[in-house]
Amino acid sequence: MEAGRVAQLYVIVEVDEGAHERVEAALGTAGIACLLLAPPASGALTADRVKPLVEAVQARQVAALIADDIELARTVRADGVHLGPGNLEEAYERARSVLGDRAIVGVDAGISKHDAMTSAEAGADYIGFGAPARLKDRDKARMRRDELVAWWGEIFEVPCVALDVETRGEAEALVGAGADFIAVRLAAGESPAAARELLTDIAAALAVAEAAG
Repeated sequence: MEAGRVAQLYVIVEVDEGAHERVEAALGTAGIACLLLAPPASGALTADRVKPLVEAVQARQVAALIADDIELARTVRADGVHLGPGNLEEAYERARSVLGDRAIVGVDAGISKHDAMTSAEAGADYIGFGAPARLKDRDKARMRRDELVAWWGEIFEVPCVALDVETRGEAEALVGAGADFIAVRLAAGESPAAARELLTDIAAALAVAEAAG
């Protein structure tokens, strides 16, 4: 996955019984570069549920990633893995050992500039900064994410993913801050229609930014 001159869409789909419909809604959106399959809040990913989704994503020439589970990513032949905050150095080394140098290995650095820099130096394909929904002070979380994205974009060449983007306004601001990818999460239970509406709106914002650039 390579960053272009303008921001691209990165979609995260929580895998439950309705995941296939949300994946199809995502794949119908123009400009999607990557789709990450993640477990719902109370659940885990399994090969029998994930493999058909990976195949559907790859059939549309979109990169399919698995959240955290390196062995599962290898089993279902995903394009790579997305590593969450915590023990990133060890996790990154293991991911490369298991998946190889050609796999995409991206990391969510949380709020750690140190983890972001060391992961990039190790060879991570992208660095992510987010504002997780579990945090109570959402405004503070978004502000911190935006500051980290802007800091990264000014200094580093490794692509930056702005995670947990929920609105068109956020997407526009983060593109302006230097994000290479805008990541939108489609939560378990979300209707395909709602997913399609959100993604279409944000994709339109990215298209406007591309035209203006």
